[in-house]
Amino acid sequence: MKLLYRPSLISLIIDLLILVLSVVIVFEWFPLTTQNPYEKYDGAGLLYFGLWAVFSYLFGRFRPLHTQKYLKVSFKLVYTTLLVFLVSWAISFRFYGGTYSIYVIFTYTTVIFGVYMAFYMLYFALLYAVEFEEDPHRAVEVRENAQVRQATPLDEESYRELCEAIVQHSGTKTMLALNEKFDLRSGNTLVNFSSGFLDIKAKQNYKFSTIIQLERLNNLRGINTLFATVNAKLPDNGLFVCCFESKSTRKKRILSKYPPGFNYMFYVVDFIFKRFMPKVFLTRRLYYDITKGKNRILSKPEVMGRLYCCGYEVVNEKKIGKLTYVTARRIKQPESKTKKSYGPLIKLRRMGKDREIFEVFKMRTMHPYSEYLQAYIYERNSLQEGGKFNKDIRVTTLGRFMRKYWLDELPMIFNLLMGDMKIVGVRPLSAHYFSLYSEELQNLRVKFKPGLLPPFYADMPKTMDEIQASEMKYLRQCEKHGCFVTDIKYFVLILTNIFIKKARSA
Repeated sequence: MKLLYRPSLISLIIDLLILVLSVVIVFEWFPLTTQNPYEKYDGAGLLYFGLWAVFSYLFGRFRPLHTQKYLKVSFKLVYTTLLVFLVSWAISFRFYGGTYSIYVIFTYTTVIFGVYMAFYMLYFALLYAVEFEEDPHRAVEVRENAQVRQATPLDEESYRELCEAIVQHSGTKTMLALNEKFDLRSGNTLVNFSSGFLDIKAKQNYKFSTIIQLERLNNLRGINTLFATVNAKLPDNGLFVCCFESKSTRKKRILSKYPPGFNYMFYVVDFIFKRFMPKVFLTRRLYYDITKGKNRILSKPEVMGRLYCCGYEVVNEKKIGKLTYVTARRIKQPESKTKKSYGPLIKLRRMGKDREIFEVFKMRTMHPYSEYLQAYIYERNSLQEGGKFNKDIRVTTLGRFMRKYWLDELPMIFNLLMGDMKIVGVRPLSAHYFSLYSEELQNLRVKFKPGLLPPFYADMPKTMDEIQASEMKYLRQCEKHGCFVTDIKYFVLILTNIFIKKARSA
C-alpha cells in the first residue's frame, strides 16, 4: 500500500461530519460528570481529531470510497479506532494524570465506530444493490451452423442403465415423466446428474437437442454460469430442463415436519440463514464458506427470471413430488451481465422525457430477476383492476405491504433531487409497459417529466383504458394550462384521495 496519496475531499468532509456528530451524541445524550464537557474536552478533542486524521491517512481511509471494498474499509476503520483509542488513553494517563475520563474516550470511540459502520452498511448496500457484475466464465460467442447434429441412438442396455440412474437419483415418477416428454433413447438427449457445469462444458457444441439437469438448482452455486454454459451448447431452439424446490414448497415441508410452534421458529431461522444471508453482501461470503452453496432457498420467480436473463423462454413447468421441473427453450444469447447483487435498494430503467432512459431508485418489493418476467406474467395473467399485473407472483409478501403504503417509492426522492422527475406527473414506465400504451399517449407522455404522484390517484381509474384516459386528460391540461397550474390542481386532488378517501397503491 502506498502511504503517499491525495485524500478525497468527499472522504474528508464525511469524516469531519461523523466526528462532529459523534461529539454531539456523546456530550448531549450520555451522562457525564462535568457540566461543561465542550470546554473541558476542547484540547483533548483537538488531540483526538489530530490522531484520527494521522492514522486514517496512514491506513488509506481517505481514498475515494467507491474505489474500495466493504471488508477492507471496515478493517481500516477497526485499526484506526483501536490505535486512536490506545494512544489517546496513553497520552491522557501519561501527561494529564488521568484528567480526561477513560469512560469518555471509550464511549466517543465506540460511537464513532458505530456511526461509521452504519454509514458503510448503507453506502455499500446502495452501491452493491444497483451495480452489475460481469460473469467471468463466459465470453461473447459467435454461433455458426447452430443446428443439432444427429447422433447414434442408445442401445437397449445403455437406455436401461440411464433409466435406472434417473430412478436412483430422482425417483420413478421423474423417470416416467421425462420418458413421456423426451426421447431418452436418442443420442441427442443429455442427462446431467452432477452439480457443476464443467461436465456440460466439456461436451461438443450442438450435439444435444435437449439437456436435462437433474441435480436441483438449490444445490448449485453458479446457477447463471450453468444456464449460460447450457445455452452455448444447445442448438437454436434447443430445450433445457432443470428442477428446484420452491420457497413455498419448502415452507410447507418444514411446517408439516415439525411440531406446531417449533415449526415456525425453525422456518424463520432457516429462511434467514438460507434465503436472507446469501442475498446480503455483508453475509454472502460467510454463508457460502459454511454451506458451499448447498440447499439454498429459491423462489419460482427467481428461477424463471434467471432463465429469461440467460436467453431462454419457459415453455412448460410441472410439479413432481416436492420439486418443480421447468422446460425452457433456448431463443437467444444470455444477457451480457448475468451476475447481480440484490439488496434492499434497486434502480430500474424507465422511460423519461424525450424518450430518454433513466434509472429510478426504489425499495425492492420483488424476488430477484423479476424484471425479466414482465412479458411472461402479462402473457399468462394480463392486467388486473388498476393497471397492475394480475396474480403477480414476482411480488414478495413484504413487498405487497410496502407497495400498499408507497414505502417502496420513497427512494425516488433521489430522482426528484437529480431532476429526472417532478412531484406530480405520469408514472415512469418500463419499456414493456410503455409499449402497451396507445401511440398517441406515448408521444404525449415523453413531452413531460414523469412524477412521484401520478394522476392515477386523482381519478382512481380501474381498467387499462381508464388509466390511459386519465393520463391523457392530465397531459392535455399540462399542454393547455402549463405544468405548474395543472400540477397544483392535481396535487390537491391526490392528497384529498389519499388522506380523506384513503386511496392506496394497487
